[in-house]
Amino acid sequence: MPHYPAPPPSLSYELFPPASAAAAERLEVSLEALAHTEPDYVSVTYSGTPHRRRATLDLVDHLVRDTRLRPLAHLTCVGESAESLAGLVRHFIGLGVRGVLAMRGDLPEDPAADVGEYPFARYLVELIREVEGQYSAALGAGRLSVGVAAYPVRHPESPSFQHDVEVLVGKQRSGADYAITQVYFRPEDYTQLVDAARRAGVTIPIIPGVLPVDSPDRLARLAKLTGVEPDPLLGHALETASDEAERRRIGVEFAASLVRRALGDGAPGVHVYTFNRHEGAIDLVERLDLPGQRTDARHGLAARVGA
Repeated sequence: MPHYPAPPPSLSYELFPPASAAAAERLEVSLEALAHTEPDYVSVTYSGTPHRRRATLDLVDHLVRDTRLRPLAHLTCVGESAESLAGLVRHFIGLGVRGVLAMRGDLPEDPAADVGEYPFARYLVELIREVEGQYSAALGAGRLSVGVAAYPVRHPESPSFQHDVEVLVGKQRSGADYAITQVYFRPEDYTQLVDAARRAGVTIPIIPGVLPVDSPDRLARLAKLTGVEPDPLLGHALETASDEAERRRIGVEFAASLVRRALGDGAPGVHVYTFNRHEGAIDLVERLDLPGQRTDARHGLAARVGA
């Protein structure tokens, strides 16, 4: 059997649509900065009011038409009909998008509110595959890359961690290609998730998602958004740091320690949550020398192919 070099670790970022003209200007700066690290893709969140969802579609369109970045379009099924979701998938394909992150989304606070036709993300994955089959000519007989969420720490609405693993199994059976994890703060959380998923029959790649947290307020907000208890030592270090530069260094090094452990345990790459701030994300990938690793791996593969 021939021996081929290992693929480079994947690199991706998460962005969200800007809510103001000033935020849009700042995002343009971040897009240019992130593009220099040559990520595989950038994911764009999809949630909130109809105006916010329209902003997502506009940002995806902008990435396709005006940048070198490849978008991974988020799609949530809460509050949507099957018809509207199918229309969005067709819209993405028409734009030239070739990757979708399929998620349920947050349930509305009002228990009487319409939650849509699909209660779980696996049904959305199946719908994406169904629409994909209608566009085999436009896709060159290829496939959309469909990602899903995974949870190293029990989802707040889940009865158990093992239930989360079983949900991931269902998403894979529905046609998911890979999973991206929610944030976590203990290195062993990612490893335990992968081990449990593999034992349950999950074979798709599971990419660790990390965020270089650079302030106590952002850490508290992250904990509220995700339901994941933050690391107390990280919180204390951020609280007692002398200035913004030290807080950023602390957050970057903490995230780097999570990624180093994950890559050492076989993770296929890293997904960086940015909060639309590129500075910490770029510090993180440079601290890990991900651009260098990815370049060296590509050169090694090119040399192998040309030999």
